Amino acid sequence: MSAALLPAPDDDTTGLQGKHLIYTYANGWRYELFVKNAGEIDYRIHSGDVAGRWVKGQPVQLSRLGEQVFTVSWNEPTGTCVSLVVNLADRWVHGAIFFAQWVHQDPARTALFQNEHLDEMYALRDQGPVAPLELLDEAATITFVEQCDVDDDTVIDRAPSELPEGYVDRTS
Repeated sequence: MSAALLPAPDDDTTGLQGKHLIYTYANGWRYELFVKNAGEIDYRIHSGDVAGRWVKGQPVQLSRLGEQVFTVSWNEPTGTCVSLVVNLADRWVHGAIFFAQWVHQDPARTALFQNEHLDEMYALRDQGPVAPLELLDEAATITFVEQCDVDDDTVIDRAPSELPEGYVDRTS
């Protein structure tokens, strides 16, 4: 008896582009992600060890694994690596986040608007230690999803602390 071959991942990520998500990990950490286009995301972190962190224009690699199932993977200037599986149909995210050791030891140093501190993030990464990487492997529930225009710079345009009361508590 031969096993059925699964289709290979492909680069048709149009079903994820423009998606704006809010999701909560099992450990209580709440994240927000906007898939800006085929090669970039914007995101904010609302709770957890790096709450207050937000990033615009983070380069990513997107792949489609199946109907409404995608991967979003990137390497941050901090040395942290992230790989998410986003299942839009079943409304969940699985995240494997490989924190650089210096981030794991003092996460508050990254709780800022990274774009304004890139030189500092690279310097801290180079100072390290980066290894051993600290793995956080968690599942999350998508509590909010909406379709926005691709490349809309207004979706994530301010710090988490500047958002209106109840913003991350929205559901759809």
